[in-house]
Amino acid sequence: MSAHALYVAAAYAISAIVLVGLIGWILLDRRARKRELAALDAAGVRRRSDKAGTAKP
Repeated sequence: MSAHALYVAAAYAISAIVLVGLIGWILLDRRARKRELAALDAAGVRRRSDKAGTAKP
């Protein structure tokens, strides 16, 4: 394998690792935000967009 091919393969590998890390971080953050929203909902805090106070289906 030439030096150039090794460089390109390493660049692709690093890019793939970074992308997988970002996707994992987004999924973990999404889970945390859903838990926070559920806790607020259980505490009776409502969203401003829910003016009527009714639950959405």
